[in-house]
Amino acid sequence: MSAGERPAAKAAQGKTIGERELIWMMALLMACNAFGIDAILPALDSLAQSFAIPGNDRQFVVGIYLLAGGLGTLIPGAFADRYGRRPVLFVALGCYILLSLACAAAASFDQLLVLRAVQGFFAAGIIALPPAIIRDRVGGDRMARLMSLIFVIFLLVPAVAPSIGQGVLLLFGDWRWIFASMAVLGSAMTAWVYFRLPETLHEEDRQEIVVSNIARNMVRAVSLRKTIGYTLASSLVFGALFGFINSSQQLIGEAFGAGDMFPLLFALCAGCMAIANWTNSRIVEKFGARRVSHTALFLFIVVAGLQYWFAHQPDEDLWTFVPLMAANMSLLGFIGANFGSIAMQPFKHIAGAASSAQSFLRMTTGALLGATIGYAYDGSARPLATALLVAALTSLAFVLYSEGGRLFGPPEPDDEDD
Repeated sequence: MSAGERPAAKAAQGKTIGERELIWMMALLMACNAFGIDAILPALDSLAQSFAIPGNDRQFVVGIYLLAGGLGTLIPGAFADRYGRRPVLFVALGCYILLSLACAAAASFDQLLVLRAVQGFFAAGIIALPPAIIRDRVGGDRMARLMSLIFVIFLLVPAVAPSIGQGVLLLFGDWRWIFASMAVLGSAMTAWVYFRLPETLHEEDRQEIVVSNIARNMVRAVSLRKTIGYTLASSLVFGALFGFINSSQQLIGEAFGAGDMFPLLFALCAGCMAIANWTNSRIVEKFGARRVSHTALFLFIVVAGLQYWFAHQPDEDLWTFVPLMAANMSLLGFIGANFGSIAMQPFKHIAGAASSAQSFLRMTTGALLGATIGYAYDGSARPLATALLVAALTSLAFVLYSEGGRLFGPPEPDDEDD
């Protein structure tokens, strides 16, 4: 056992859960959310035809889920700090399952949007709680390493989700079965969590449900100078990524004429991000989350600049766009987990509230930005490329604010025994 690592926790039935199983479980919990977004992408054409939806309005099926999920992340952290991580996860998973089935039965587009919003809001615990569960066990650059490994597995789902969605369409011929498959995934995760996940909240860290205390903890989690810049920076870069997700089917499938190749090309981009997260997990404890993520952010700006230049050329094609998009998604693999871990570092004893508050800011900002970028789609990559460059430059300014103008700080040790 490495220094600072807590022994494997006892599970509810007296068993133990090791680090590897915990990583897989947290990754696949978060992947339920990703699957809920990405599996429906190949069906947006079919869904639009089914409800006679014009133009870019089809994107609201994704955008409303992301925004409502961001709003919903404010709720589970406080309850998880009081009652434990397991009960709150069961509520979130139950809502995810039931509302997936309700979406499958939607009778109109307006009804589907309402159900997607409710699903995103009440299932937000599967987004907000995994970082808190990991923070219960480790901190410092070790947390960044574990979160990177989680993202490796988590990102395999976005890589294959469009292909699964397209496979469901080919097999059943109806987009409604994609929502049914979400319910199946949620049911499998519920069983795994029930039988294997221990309660990671320590008794001494339980917080009373006092609104003023909860509000104070959440405000601190998103106002502390050394962390707020990282939360806002990740909100912006992932907002630009959400913009790509929202418009990806139209941009790759229609504007660049890829058609049925869309799921494969989307998987290529997401797969590059997964490989980058795996690489990050191998180097972050040696070089430190700050050095790795700051370097990646500078490279992200360079690649975004190239994307902007090519997007404004009259002859940009698929084979220019996809490699550059894959490169920037790879760089996000060195940014996301590290920024998130740095932002969570000071909040060991209020990890649930801190994760909720930061996830709220990250998800709502990202969802609004992503929806704006997606809805600005004009048949070219120009809106997306512009957003990527502006988001990256603004993110750098936020990081500089948190770091007092000094970048590339040293590695940060695990503070687990503090």
